Amino acid sequence: MTSSDSKTRIVVVGNGMVGHHFVEQLHNSDANADITVLCGESRLAYDRVYLSSYFSGASADDLALTTPAQYASWGVNVVTNAIVTDIDRENKTVVTSEGQKFDYDKLVLATGSYPFVPPIKGNDQEHCLVYRTIEDLLAIEASASVSKVGVVVGGGLLGLEAANALKQAGLDTHVVEFAPQLMAVQLDTTGGDVLKQKISSLGVTVHTQKATQSIEAGDSCRYKMVFADGSELETDMILFSAGIRPSDQLGRKASLTLGERGGIAIDNHCLTSDPNIYAIGECALWDNKIFGLVAPGYTMARTAVSHLTGGDSVFTGADMSTKLKLMGVEVGSIGDAHERTEGALSYTYLNQPEGVYKKLVVDSEQKRVLGAVLVGDTSDYDTLLQYALNDIALPEFPESLILPTSGDTPALGADALPDTASICSCLNVTKGDIVSAIDGGCCSVADVKGETKASTGCGGCAALLKNVVDGELEKRGVEVSKAICEHFNYTRQELFHIVKVNGIRTFDELLEAHGEGLGCEICKPAVGSILASVYNDYILKESHLPLQDTNDIYLGNMQKDGTYSVVPRVPGGEITPEKLILLGEVAKEYQLYTKITGGQRIDLFGARVEQLPDIWQKLVEGGFETGHAYAKALRTVKSCVGSTWCRYGVQDSVGTAIDLENRYKGLRAPHKIKFAVSGCTRECAEAQSKDIGVIATEQGWNLYVCGNGGMKPRHADLFATDLDTQTLIKYIDRVLMFYVKTADRLQRTSVWMDNLEGGLAYLQDVVINDALGINGELEAQMDAVVDAYQCEWKTTIEDPQSRKRFRQFVNSSETDTNIQFVSERGQVRPATVAEKAAGVGQFIPVSMV
Repeated sequence: MTSSDSKTRIVVVGNGMVGHHFVEQLHNSDANADITVLCGESRLAYDRVYLSSYFSGASADDLALTTPAQYASWGVNVVTNAIVTDIDRENKTVVTSEGQKFDYDKLVLATGSYPFVPPIKGNDQEHCLVYRTIEDLLAIEASASVSKVGVVVGGGLLGLEAANALKQAGLDTHVVEFAPQLMAVQLDTTGGDVLKQKISSLGVTVHTQKATQSIEAGDSCRYKMVFADGSELETDMILFSAGIRPSDQLGRKASLTLGERGGIAIDNHCLTSDPNIYAIGECALWDNKIFGLVAPGYTMARTAVSHLTGGDSVFTGADMSTKLKLMGVEVGSIGDAHERTEGALSYTYLNQPEGVYKKLVVDSEQKRVLGAVLVGDTSDYDTLLQYALNDIALPEFPESLILPTSGDTPALGADALPDTASICSCLNVTKGDIVSAIDGGCCSVADVKGETKASTGCGGCAALLKNVVDGELEKRGVEVSKAICEHFNYTRQELFHIVKVNGIRTFDELLEAHGEGLGCEICKPAVGSILASVYNDYILKESHLPLQDTNDIYLGNMQKDGTYSVVPRVPGGEITPEKLILLGEVAKEYQLYTKITGGQRIDLFGARVEQLPDIWQKLVEGGFETGHAYAKALRTVKSCVGSTWCRYGVQDSVGTAIDLENRYKGLRAPHKIKFAVSGCTRECAEAQSKDIGVIATEQGWNLYVCGNGGMKPRHADLFATDLDTQTLIKYIDRVLMFYVKTADRLQRTSVWMDNLEGGLAYLQDVVINDALGINGELEAQMDAVVDAYQCEWKTTIEDPQSRKRFRQFVNSSETDTNIQFVSERGQVRPATVAEKAAGVGQFIPVSMV
């Protein structure tokens, strides 16, 4: 195939993330080129960084980075299922396995890498898989559907991602690692140990220092892994994630120079030993290094484009720092994490109970950051990375950079960064690039992302990017966007109004009409809360399910050992002997730890996920409803006995508390809400520490609003006095719905009111005097929510499809061996790690739902 004009014929072999980035950059360069892309897979480039999101609902289309239509609009000729088998360097042609022949002037090899499968006897059997492509995910999904136990071989970054996929598929998951610790490349020994403890606490069993010798037929499972130390592990499927190897076969066959351990050798322009052939990404070897992250590959792609178009960019290596969340555990690694630089010193912080470990590595003169390790809390990552990348001098007390309790932690805001500071290492975007984009007319984070591509790689720099953009816009007197996240350029309040006005009932509808991208852990639960506040639909409807966090998905609070707590609603704290007996019977039958809460509820701990529907069926049949203890919703309305029994009581506090709890149960809000009603000013229900506090007077009720307990206790403010019951409810309706509609996500009522301009007085003006003319709407919206109430557990146990989701394993009733209890004060409690290791803990058998 030859070009019909004088354009340079450029053939790109490989259409992964790096290959696609090369094509995109070349297209943007306006090069006079005839571009042909030969893609070995059946689909075009997709985002491998977010591959695991496939198991949490993302589709192949969601992961796609481009489309045939986009390539067509760029004038790019793309051929899928085109596996290149030969390069004829003399005649400058490549040939595919189908016999197609393509001529080139310049050839770009972006063939990536392939998963390394250790040479273990039996590794090629069915259900022995790898984790690399979407097709691999389909195979994993199929295998998981007929398996109950899964093992990942490899405890590195990708291995833990794969383990997360198996865990999400409902399998009893194990990780087998040859090294003494997890993520040995990125973390030091202590960091690896803390990560192991946190991963183990999530129900994944980690086996380190295990060398697999063979995979044989199992006794209780499909296979049995036999280790060098003589121990064995039974499993139904195995995922190999033991590293990558460069796909350099084409280069080897074409006699290009390769490294001793593989990889196509390139120079600083990404040229191979053939001046007409470039290699970029994981197939390329630079300075005897293969870079296994996408950011260096992107830099190589830009370097190759620069060289092709007469630019002077060179590839000089890459920063391999990384921040990620593995199975919900935050992990960060910067620079010399292993303290290998001569004379290096370190500061460390270990909070074992919370599972937080931080290490700061500095040079011998204690002037510069060399590296860092963060496990369990990566909030310091962006600051430390800027110190390391930009050679910023350390503050007087360097340990203050990682110590959480220091009040003297030096701030490193966007203004402190030089223009050369790297903000997005994936796309090599500096602060200077961002400033230039804003100077050029960009007025939002989205604009800057579109112009510079910053934060479109791994996304780890999103917070820092917003910080820089906001700072630069404010300098120019531009009002900064309060967008909830990068996917919606609206505040939570604006999204609420959009949902309500347009009658939008699902996240996908909202995203398609008013957002972009796939959504994230910020906007999804926020939109879920908004939809629930507006419509009060069943939250486990198929369309709402991906928006919920773990507690909402299982309608219970997950505890530290992976079990759940069961908290039935007890309106006003009033309960009959029959219901008390039922709670005792359920607790006894399922061996649940039982405790009375501060909110006048009975909390039953230790229920495994598969037990939850049976437990709730008994409770619902006995007249109980869900207490929403897992939700950002009304939790409790506490009461004293009031005038019914107390000689000081002046009003029926129990009856009012029951009425209030029944009215507002199921109301979803930006944060949890608690009420209390006291029968007199002696305040036995502690109403002034609640979001809504009601205290009886001789003339009626005093209403207090926007107090809370918790980490930052705040007394509620007196809102109105001597109210009759009808007015009391009317005011509460208005306050709550105004809060639901206008507060930010996860904003408590106290913070919300303090942020209102005018504070309490303004709120009183809105609610009592109808200063905004919206009280009719607020009351109508509350009535709609009240009318739509349903007990989420009652709906769940009546739906066979919903019940199926509450299973530990898809096809087995076997016990989750991570859940072990010991007896204490006549009840069970979770066994500690030491107790499990000592064999003190006991398993409790389960039955299928």
